[in-house]
Amino acid sequence: MIKRIGMLAILVLTGCSMAQTPPPTPPAPEIESATAVNTLSPADISPDDPAPDVVPSPDGSSSDPLWSADPLWSAIAPGMEQRLYVPDGNELGAVLVVRVDPSRYEFRVHYRAEQPLNLRGWRDLLPTAALFINANFFDENYRIVGLLIQDGAVFGWPYTERGGLFGVRDDGAVVLRSNREAPYQAGEPLRQAVQAFPMLVIDGQPAPIFDEGRVSRRTAIGVDAEGRVLLMVTPLLGLSLGDLAAYLPRTDLGLVTAFALDGGRSTMMSAAAGDINVPSVSLIPAVLAVYPR
Repeated sequence: MIKRIGMLAILVLTGCSMAQTPPPTPPAPEIESATAVNTLSPADISPDDPAPDVVPSPDGSSSDPLWSADPLWSAIAPGMEQRLYVPDGNELGAVLVVRVDPSRYEFRVHYRAEQPLNLRGWRDLLPTAALFINANFFDENYRIVGLLIQDGAVFGWPYTERGGLFGVRDDGAVVLRSNREAPYQAGEPLRQAVQAFPMLVIDGQPAPIFDEGRVSRRTAIGVDAEGRVLLMVTPLLGLSLGDLAAYLPRTDLGLVTAFALDGGRSTMMSAAAGDINVPSVSLIPAVLAVYPR
């Protein structure tokens, strides 16, 4: 099945190229809405970007010290594992998950409104990053929407009634929470932070979402019961947000809280150690990067 998904990934990514210009981010609704993420079709993917590499999990028989103790996961670096989930046999909606131990890695936000980049550009700019994904929504001028904090510098205006926040406190502790339950407070001791919406998982249960059933590529972030950070993308055609929110708590991921980052044309993930390359269609002004401690 993994080989078949890898072949499908290559087929999806051989469509015609198109201009690297993101559509304007539509106004956010007053409820957790699924309408802010744009649909991606196979023809939207540029052949100039690398095809997403879907790496199979080991069978547990290897003596390689990097293999995870859990045979369903494969370690791509110490404290960093990957696994591919296929929701109810839907290979085009497969979810690639990278699980990160925050005691071994630190998280930093990078924002370039004036010079947004594609996957290759970000990879060249961040050669020491073990992994990065796209972060906030943004407008037609590549200005982020919602709150973003980069090395203590605050950008944008925080969501307080929708979506979630992922951040790193001044003491290095990682936080991930609902903006409704714990809105950002000015002067809060956060060194790094990103915001987006909607919430997908709250207290281990599917979050209520107004969902029109639009299928698109997705990027999401969550934390599990052991405090590990899970970075998730759908590298092929994706899922509706409602289906993703319903599916994640049914897995063995143990997610406590999760929310969606920008998706559709913006979905992007790169991990050099795991040979993971999921390119975006749009140029991306903001990423969340992971670095070894």
